[in-house]
Amino acid sequence: MTECPHVAELAHPEPVPLSDTCPECLAVGSHPVQLRLCLGCGHVGCCDSSPHRHASAHSKSEGHPVVRSFEPGENWRWCYVDGSIV
Repeated sequence: MTECPHVAELAHPEPVPLSDTCPECLAVGSHPVQLRLCLGCGHVGCCDSSPHRHASAHSKSEGHPVVRSFEPGENWRWCYVDGSIV
């Protein structure tokens, strides 16, 4: 793991998840492969292995660089800007 400048900007405590699954996938009738929690605002989106890549699209459109896995038993974080686990 590396530290990136975006980690220092994260809210503490982390945001409350805004949903239990990817609302964009639900809206288009798609199934999310893996879920990611935006650590900027609490948006839950599907990962880049999902057909629509809603988590990375959210990061790009909102300028929220860091997510963590929203899968049970996982707590790793990813920075889209730096392209690394943080």
